[in-house]
Amino acid sequence: MNPTVGILVGSDTDLPVVEECTVRLEGYGVPYEVEVRDVHANPEAISEYAGTARERGLKVIVCAAGMSAHLAGAVASRTNLPVIGIPIASGTLGGFDALLATVQMPEGAPVATVAINGAANAAVLAAQILALSDSELAERLEG
Repeated sequence: MNPTVGILVGSDTDLPVVEECTVRLEGYGVPYEVEVRDVHANPEAISEYAGTARERGLKVIVCAAGMSAHLAGAVASRTNLPVIGIPIASGTLGGFDALLATVQMPEGAPVATVAINGAANAAVLAAQILALSDSELAERLEG
């Protein structure tokens, strides 16, 4: 089954944070993919990923990043798919900087933002978005 949720992290060190997201999506029966894409080192890769997401079958993109947390905003500016941001607790401010960077997006590039390290709620929100057009998934979420 082709993935309907794309999960992006800025580095390998962010992968443990999104594990709860993947566990929840598996429990809901939602196919997903996880990729590491560094927006600072390779912005072209972000543009390519976001720009081809819809044609590859993705319907929601979840982005997890810490500190300056540019990943979700960069993706949101390059797709009209829903983007969910997970600010990651890191650095001196413990994720507060990532939270502000993720939630304060300009008009036209919205990012639905969950709590710092809120990967479980990111999965729930992604599944709820998908359930709008998938009655079987909606039933699984209610059960």
